[in-house]
Amino acid sequence: MKKIEAIIKPFKLEEVKSALSEVGVEGMTVTEAKGFGRQKGHTEIYRGSEYTVDFLPKLKIDIVVGDELVSAAVDAIIKSARTGKIGDGKIFIMNVEEAVRIRTDERGAKAV
Repeated sequence: MKKIEAIIKPFKLEEVKSALSEVGVEGMTVTEAKGFGRQKGHTEIYRGSEYTVDFLPKLKIDIVVGDELVSAAVDAIIKSARTGKIGDGKIFIMNVEEAVRIRTDERGAKAV
């Protein structure tokens, strides 16, 4: 099993959710986040004063999938989250040693 963490722009959530559902991903956790990468934030003008906004709003999506779904899930995220502009996000893939469903005590892939 693998855990996929994707950092995306907030307005892309519905597209990413639909794309993941189409490839067979059944559940996800979405967390509001703030951050920056190469774009280093941006400047805004508010009431005549210029402000630097370092941390931009992002969403972090966490999913756990079987090894056979990793490639399809990553491709779905890339295709649906891409705008072609700086700040589209990142995807991180990690190994998951074990998963346990609290309600039934199921373990492994069955718990996901």
